[in-house]
Amino acid sequence: MTKKDMLLNAKYFLRFLPDKLYIRLYYRAVFKKKIDLENPKTFNEKLQWLKFNDRNPLYTKLVDKYEVREYIKKKIGEQYLVHIYGVWNKFEEIDFEKLPNQFVLKCTHDSGGIVICKDKSKLNLKEAKKKINKSLKRNFFYIGREWPYKDVKPRIIAEKYLQEENTEDLYDYKFMCFNGKVKCSFICSGRNKEEGLSVDFYDINWNKMPFERKYKNSKNEFEKPKNYEKMIELSEILSKEIPFVRVDFYEVNGKIYFGELTFYPGSGFEKFNPQKYDEVLGSWLELKDVNKNNGGNNGA
Repeated sequence: MTKKDMLLNAKYFLRFLPDKLYIRLYYRAVFKKKIDLENPKTFNEKLQWLKFNDRNPLYTKLVDKYEVREYIKKKIGEQYLVHIYGVWNKFEEIDFEKLPNQFVLKCTHDSGGIVICKDKSKLNLKEAKKKINKSLKRNFFYIGREWPYKDVKPRIIAEKYLQEENTEDLYDYKFMCFNGKVKCSFICSGRNKEEGLSVDFYDINWNKMPFERKYKNSKNEFEKPKNYEKMIELSEILSKEIPFVRVDFYEVNGKIYFGELTFYPGSGFEKFNPQKYDEVLGSWLELKDVNKNNGGNNGA
C-alpha cells in the first residue's frame, strides 16, 4: 500500500469519529497543544466552540452559494448579487451553448469547486467535468466538522465572469465580523499569478496589521477600496445577531458584489504568525450571548 493510499484510508476512517473527538485530535495535530473547549480564549478555539454551541439552522442556507442569494436580496438588496445563468444538479445538464463566452462554474456546497472560463472556445470540458464531479461528491463537513455544510444540496451554478479593468487580478475583501461589528478585514490577491495567493489584514481604518494567517503577506501596498466604508456597513447588516461570520465582497470597476458568508475561516485550524494574534482576535469574540441551540447530536 502506498503512502497516498494509507492517507486516504486514514481520512476515510477518521470521518466516523465523533465530532468533538475529531476536533480535539485535529487541533492537537495542527497546534501541538490541547484545545480548551470549556474556556476557549483564542480565535481558533472559539471557532471550534461555536461549531458545537451555535447551531442556528439558518446557517445551512447561508453557506449554500445558491440559497444565500435570497438572504442577501432581503437584507441588503439584489443589486449586490453576481448575475447567475443557471443552476443544475449534474454537469451533464448544463447547456454550454446557452452560456456566454465567459463565465464561472461553482459548486454550491463546498470550497474549491470552481472552473473559470475566459474563452468558451478553449474550455476543456473533460477537465471541467472532472473537477466539478469531484467536488459534487465531496461533503465539506467531514474536513473540519463545519456542520452547516453537512446537509447542503450539492449543485452547480454558472456566474457572470467578473473582471477589473486593466488587471488580471481580482481582489476580494473579507470582513471579519465579531458580534455584529467589523473589527478587521483582509484582501486576497494574486490568485491567478505565479506567486500564488497572498493575504493582507487591515484594521477598520485601513492600517495594515502586522501578522499572517496561513498565507503570506503580499509585497504590494494596497489602496483602500473606494467602497470600503459601504462594505463595512453591509457586512454589519448581514452579520447582525451572529456571533462570528466573515462577509466577503468584490469591488469591480467601482461596483460592490457579494461573495459568500463563512462561519469558520480556515475551519478554525489556521495558525497566526505571530501567534499572539490568535489571542488578540479571540478577545474580540464574546460568546456569552450565544444561543445554545444544538439541534440534536452535537458530536459530544
